[in-house]
Amino acid sequence: MGQYDNVVAVILGGGAGSRLFPLTRERSKPAVPLGGKYRLIDVPVSNCINSNITQIFVLTQYNSASLNRHISQTYRFSSFSSGFVEILAAEQRKDSPDWFQGTADAVRQILPHLRDWRIKTLLILSGDHLYRMDYRKFLQRHYDTNADVTISVIPAKREEAEGFGLLKADTDGRIVEFKEKPKGDALEAMQVDTSSFGLSAEEAEKRPFLASMGIYVFDYAKLLDLLHADQAAVDFGGEVIPAAIKNYNVQAHFFDEYWEDIGTIRAFFEANLDLASPLPRFNFFNTEAPIYSRSRYLPPSKLQGCDIDLSMVSEGCILNGVYARSSIIGLRSRMDVGVRVESSIIMGSDFFESIEEIKANPDRGTPSIGIGRNTVIRKAIIDKNVRIGRDVKLLNQAGVENLDAEDGSYFIRDGIIIVPKNGVIKDGTEV
Repeated sequence: MGQYDNVVAVILGGGAGSRLFPLTRERSKPAVPLGGKYRLIDVPVSNCINSNITQIFVLTQYNSASLNRHISQTYRFSSFSSGFVEILAAEQRKDSPDWFQGTADAVRQILPHLRDWRIKTLLILSGDHLYRMDYRKFLQRHYDTNADVTISVIPAKREEAEGFGLLKADTDGRIVEFKEKPKGDALEAMQVDTSSFGLSAEEAEKRPFLASMGIYVFDYAKLLDLLHADQAAVDFGGEVIPAAIKNYNVQAHFFDEYWEDIGTIRAFFEANLDLASPLPRFNFFNTEAPIYSRSRYLPPSKLQGCDIDLSMVSEGCILNGVYARSSIIGLRSRMDVGVRVESSIIMGSDFFESIEEIKANPDRGTPSIGIGRNTVIRKAIIDKNVRIGRDVKLLNQAGVENLDAEDGSYFIRDGIIIVPKNGVIKDGTEV
């Protein structure tokens, strides 16, 4: 048996995702579309598969129907393999009547489902991060140091550090101190010399903090001890990890490649648009470690009279006379003559409307799914199955930072216009 045969991965689905609202109004955070054809959950699952870790549980609690459907339709291993990707939804039992209260509590509540898997090592991941990692290197660091817990860490700048759990490590990489989101003097006290982890002196000066990425490797037996020792501890970052540092061998695994926590609308927007840049920080065009997603067997996209640059166009699109710059155009997108899209994410549609439906839409007083003639969209996120009429202007020229439209047809977050899933924007609307 290989050393990864007794490794099980648990991907945490996250909470209600309020900072990603309205994208999370009808779906959980890991189910939010990414890069035109993927979902956020595809990133950690693909990292696992590419690392030969194929026993994967995904923990969900909020709005989990679309995530469940995506997992079941996408990840099916051979019947001759022991691999699986299985959803574990929050459940109420006599011995555990509450929903998941935090990251550690979620893992504690699913322990009965893990008992039969002969687990020696548990890999705990987040479902809303964008990065590519070979977890075998993470695990090897854990085994080489005979660690009880290993935390993946990334060097951070001062302006971003206070949003993370920060830690200090000795010269051997053993973690000696951990503070969850410190501020002021407590933040300054967590500075370390990150050049000892291989950064240049210049980079170490720019990024003098070690931030937890919120992903962990646990010796399974030690994890059981930690979770049982303090039944009131509900979070890994704030409670379990600081307790572990006092009594166990807790090591740092240094990671200095692209990593983004897709926790806010701004972070989501910028990470997606960067994918369409000439040299994106995260590259989907990697044959050695691909990101997997559902096979949809869609036709190639059809473009007629278009001017499109610095953009990604997914399968199944019909674009007629469209101008697009620095944008993501998702599956089954339809755009009519004169449409201009700039610095925007168009998520596309879950289905094609038939010719008969498209012809009947005017009589029903509703636009067809897609974007109508002569509409201009700038700095916006258009969710799936949205119907945008003709001569619409979604520009936010007033520079509004945050707003909820009275009729719920659109929202503005961080200056970004968001049209929610299944939304309708009527002809001539200006925002």
